[in-house]
Amino acid sequence: MARALIAAWAATYIALVSSFSVGGGSGVGIGVNWGTMMSHPMHPATVAAMLHSNGIAKVKLFDADPWTVAALAGSAVEAMLAIPNDQLARVAASYDHARQWVKHNVSNHDHDGGVRIKYVAVGNEPLLKSYNGSFTTTIFPALKNIQRALDEAIRYSVPLNADVYNSPADDPVPSSGNFRSDIRPLMVDIVRFLNSSGAPFTVNIYPFLSLYQNPNFPVEFAFFDGGGKPVYDNGVEYTNVFDANFDTLVWSLQKAGVPDLKVIVGEVGWPTDGDKNANVKLAKKFFDGLLKKIARKEGTPLRPGDMEVYIFALIDENQKSVQPGNFERHWGIFTYDGKPKFPMDLTGEGRDKILVGAARVKYLPSQWCVLNEDASNRYKNVPASVNYACSNADCTPLGYGSSCNGLSKKGNISYAFNMYFQMMDQDVRACDFGGLAKITTENASQGGCLFPIQILSAGERTASGAGSFRILLAVVMVSVVVFV
Repeated sequence: MARALIAAWAATYIALVSSFSVGGGSGVGIGVNWGTMMSHPMHPATVAAMLHSNGIAKVKLFDADPWTVAALAGSAVEAMLAIPNDQLARVAASYDHARQWVKHNVSNHDHDGGVRIKYVAVGNEPLLKSYNGSFTTTIFPALKNIQRALDEAIRYSVPLNADVYNSPADDPVPSSGNFRSDIRPLMVDIVRFLNSSGAPFTVNIYPFLSLYQNPNFPVEFAFFDGGGKPVYDNGVEYTNVFDANFDTLVWSLQKAGVPDLKVIVGEVGWPTDGDKNANVKLAKKFFDGLLKKIARKEGTPLRPGDMEVYIFALIDENQKSVQPGNFERHWGIFTYDGKPKFPMDLTGEGRDKILVGAARVKYLPSQWCVLNEDASNRYKNVPASVNYACSNADCTPLGYGSSCNGLSKKGNISYAFNMYFQMMDQDVRACDFGGLAKITTENASQGGCLFPIQILSAGERTASGAGSFRILLAVVMVSVVVFV
């Protein structure tokens, strides 16, 4: 029974990246993932200042947008840039395209006072099963073309990505692990290429997903304080799923003939909303254990010592897909407006201290959109209006076990209306819903449920739809977590 505890790590994802050395930095320590899938992003310079204020010296991006990358210029922050999945085919098809990508996104930042680019990631988990093989024919050619291009630019490169290893259901221990059978030959080629180039393999490990996807998963095995029942594998003791998952990869690499390939943890974290186990208390517990582990240079049973780790994520992203779960929009250690969520000691010394938040963030006026209770004769239209609001704004905190799950029926409606109103930059037309809503200057927050006021967007670089008004021409009926 104890051995079966590890089976739930099957949903852990891997990202393989290319790297090139630009000097400086020890190559170990804590970094963060900085995603930008939000309707109202803070200015990149504000985020860069936040990184500096908290002593965060490594950042991983999911593209190479010059607007974001340029904000790191002149700083000591080491950056990992990325080629998005939708650009892989182009890079794979032509070395010239790869060379142009490097010229525009890497070489242009390589100058005195420029950006300290340390890694280039090719794709973002392109070999996930859910992609149904969409990138299996392009990832390796893209890797090789980018490597050549980076070599020409006097840079050392190795890119890759996959969700590629597991242990069999009848023997779910690390030593039984291997690369996924449907892509094993490809993965062997990739990891051997990485190894020959001296580049790392970057893996994304999410103990939270083990807990989320298996109701029988022992909660304490997701954390680092040894509260759960250990799992033994050929005399090796595992007290948490992170170590067991990591060492499953180590075994997979060994079986592929590259036992010493460097491994980086590209993403690891714990969400704070959107699920019964996604909350501030458990997130703090997880990070306290993780950061102490890294500071002590424990590594894992098969790979003791330093680990290079990137926390996922820096800031909440309200436009991420919720297909994996409502928690997807709540991975940040900072809120959408740059406020720290809980005390956190990035040095791993165990001192509870509040991180430095974003400075001089500007907000929209202090007003909220709520249910107009005088319009009771129109209540039959409420379900359609709430569904419309939540199909265009973020209502995930209303889900079961989430921070706003305890609201009344009227509270649910008001929350949905307000989130849409804020998403639409408080346009008065966005607080109508056929007469069902009204604007109030009285704070609508209730109990532990925050009715947020949106920040002023950083401007023209925001995601499509932010700062514009979508007129209610039609009712969009979608399945959401709001029940009225």
